[in-house]
Amino acid sequence: MGLTGIDILKMLPKKNCGECGVPTCLAFAMKVAAGQEDIGACPYVSDEVKEKIGEASAPPIRTIVIGSGDNKFEVGGETCLYRHEKRFEHPTGIAVLISTDMSDEDIAGRISRFNGLRWDRVGVELKADLIAVKDSGGDADAFKSLVERVRKEAEDAGLILMSQDASVLRAGAEACGEHKPLLCAATRDNSDSVIDLAKELGCPAVVRGENIGDTADLADSIQQGGFKDIVLDTGARTAKSVFEDQVVCRRAAIKHKYKPLGFPTITFPCEMTDDSLVESMIASVLVAKYAGIMVLSDLQGDTLFPLLLERLNIFTDPQRPMVVQEDIYPINGPDENSPVLVTCNFSLTYFIVSGEIEGSKVPAWLLIKDTEGLSVLTAWAAGKFSADLIAQFVKKSGIEDKVKHRCLIIPGYLASIKGEMEEELPDWTIQIGPREASHLPPYLKKWQPEG
Repeated sequence: MGLTGIDILKMLPKKNCGECGVPTCLAFAMKVAAGQEDIGACPYVSDEVKEKIGEASAPPIRTIVIGSGDNKFEVGGETCLYRHEKRFEHPTGIAVLISTDMSDEDIAGRISRFNGLRWDRVGVELKADLIAVKDSGGDADAFKSLVERVRKEAEDAGLILMSQDASVLRAGAEACGEHKPLLCAATRDNSDSVIDLAKELGCPAVVRGENIGDTADLADSIQQGGFKDIVLDTGARTAKSVFEDQVVCRRAAIKHKYKPLGFPTITFPCEMTDDSLVESMIASVLVAKYAGIMVLSDLQGDTLFPLLLERLNIFTDPQRPMVVQEDIYPINGPDENSPVLVTCNFSLTYFIVSGEIEGSKVPAWLLIKDTEGLSVLTAWAAGKFSADLIAQFVKKSGIEDKVKHRCLIIPGYLASIKGEMEEELPDWTIQIGPREASHLPPYLKKWQPEG
């Protein structure tokens, strides 16, 4: 059972210095207990206390890090069964399989698609995360050469190294340098050598059993030996069994605090079917229930994009709106004669409106008002996008120094506040724009300043 805020407070120095960014030690302790702050933020606690509190307050599913620097991929750290309870922490990792027995053309194609299949949606880049490099012949030199190629041609990919031979894994891991790969896999037959290698190189490792029970026993044994950077492969290779295992692992870790299953999982849809569409359907289930990583046989835009979109929706925090920063956004290189528009900072609204302005080819200034992530009508109804607040923002934004005219275009749905806006901004002419963003291009092409 995790420590309470009072338990944590007893181990703190009680200086109430505020150096952690929280006014009092009690408030800090409560935040640590709730998982909102890290105990390491206190500069005065001992390493012993940090370790004790860190272990007790750690999430029931351990967080595992693959890669390095800006190209780190994190998996695990989950604390709930359902996203509405809190949120899901780390999106399911999507990996593509490359093996040493593939032709140069196949390898090049998969790397090219890994690099090329990327989309920007509401300010988030949607892409695959990892490349799984598989040893198919026990040739350490060939494996190392393939890993080096992947590192060179797909620099931001996290790597999963797959071999039953620890010496082959060593060759591949050494080719990764500081970019820590996930070693796959430690089994009953080779666990000693693979785990020793993982400890030596500071890499996480996959633990694979014959079934979920065997996997839990093996993981528990390895954990008792002092190695905890584990990813679980329950050995399931059918849609039914892998789905059941993911649910059991998550429920056992979250509800029953069963430590042998308190690790993220890796799944292999690529080994469950030869049909790419069936593989994608299996993958779609695993995104929702509860795979940490899934390895696909290939990446294709028509199947990858829906998976990425599903993942974005599921792993978006339902308690926190997606927002963009309050600011002036120049679009298409505006000048002092360009139109000025204002809207809210709900990210979807921003990207739709800015996209339509970009598509119109009309240079414009887009003012984004902070509405705490609410959409136009919702923000207006909540009193966060009213005439006085918009006017205050316009005055302090600095837009008056950027344009000669004094014409402000407000969303069509806010037509009712035009009179109030004119009172708040007597030097400005308030123009009512279209209700729908899709009508902006023809509107802007005909726009003329008034007054």
